[in-house]
Amino acid sequence: MKFPHIGAYFRKLGPGLTTGAADDDPSGIATYSQAGASHGFNFLWMALFTYPLMVVVQEMCARIGMITGRGLAANIREYYPKWLLYFITAILFGANAFNIGADLGAMAEATRLLFPSFPFALLVIFFTVASLGLQIFTSYKTYSKYLKWLSFALFAYIITAFTLSLDWVNILTKTVLPSLSLNKETWLLIAAILGTTISPYLFFWQTSQEVEEKIMNRNNKEIGETEAPEQVSPEEISDMRTDVVSGMFISNLVMFFIMVVCASTLFNNGITNINSAADAAAALRPLAGHWASLLFAVGIIGAGLLAVPILAGSAAYAISESLKLKFGLYNKLHEATAFYGIIALSMVVGFSLNFIGLNPIKALIYSSIANCIVAPFILFLIVRIASNQNIMGNNVNKRFTTFLGWVVVVIMSVVSLGILVALL
Repeated sequence: MKFPHIGAYFRKLGPGLTTGAADDDPSGIATYSQAGASHGFNFLWMALFTYPLMVVVQEMCARIGMITGRGLAANIREYYPKWLLYFITAILFGANAFNIGADLGAMAEATRLLFPSFPFALLVIFFTVASLGLQIFTSYKTYSKYLKWLSFALFAYIITAFTLSLDWVNILTKTVLPSLSLNKETWLLIAAILGTTISPYLFFWQTSQEVEEKIMNRNNKEIGETEAPEQVSPEEISDMRTDVVSGMFISNLVMFFIMVVCASTLFNNGITNINSAADAAAALRPLAGHWASLLFAVGIIGAGLLAVPILAGSAAYAISESLKLKFGLYNKLHEATAFYGIIALSMVVGFSLNFIGLNPIKALIYSSIANCIVAPFILFLIVRIASNQNIMGNNVNKRFTTFLGWVVVVIMSVVSLGILVALL
């Protein structure tokens, strides 16, 4: 049987797919694993709840990049106070560095589950160098294809679920009927899930990648040169939305199955504390079998290889746009030295966190808290920019999109305040 539309559909997938897949980085995997291990199926509703929120935010980011021809930081610099941009950028860099460090460590530990004799330090060095090389020494056209194919490593978590015997009636009931008691622990976990799904680094990456795609496909002007709204066809907007909706769907589907797997095995066997994504894979082995833990570990490595360059790249976009430096993955190393230098610095800071005694789960918590705190500020600006007809022209937000955007801002603001109260 032939599927004539599959190829056309796949060609539409790009920045939205890789952005959604990067959302399920090893730090996110650890968060979802902890939710499943500590609370069983009680957090499955979060996968359903966050999906429309992610779609509306990432669609606005993508549209901003397509219409303005600038990244998100460049747009904020153009229309809002510089001190606000510098604050956001500094928090973003710090949160991304923590995430990179946690991801590199998780990838190394996951590899050691498969090859126990490999030294941890050597593996962290290998993954750091491999991620840097991928960004610096490959063209954007090739690099984007690597990211696109790496996203399919996440299907390992879906396959893992189907190696188990699951109570689907209970699973589906918990997905649509939340049952949680709001205490400090559950509030922090909700904040961590929101912080790792609706993450600032995804906003910056999505926006800038739409510009990179336009440069690659149209031989467009360099990022930041557009003064008026770009002429974008309805077909391009439609393809972008297909890409974003698909990417966020895959992201949340993977989140759902990670929690299902960990709830069905770890929670049901009294293992309620997970310190990293690699811990989750190791704990699965005696309960779910060798193949389940192997698939989980392979998924961690693939997700990390996908997410680490995106974490470093999003920080580099934000800082370069803030300081008006030449940037973009379509540039060679000698053409955008500062941009690639920021990527390298992010990687080095993340790399070093693995050797100063910082607990990976603490790094995850710190980065999730930072993401939660800074996200409402950026979301506020995203909704304002996407709703401004002078900036967006005919592709300005529809009223319902603006309404949903403000709903996301309110939710993230309430959660941010709640997490600060819970911690204090």
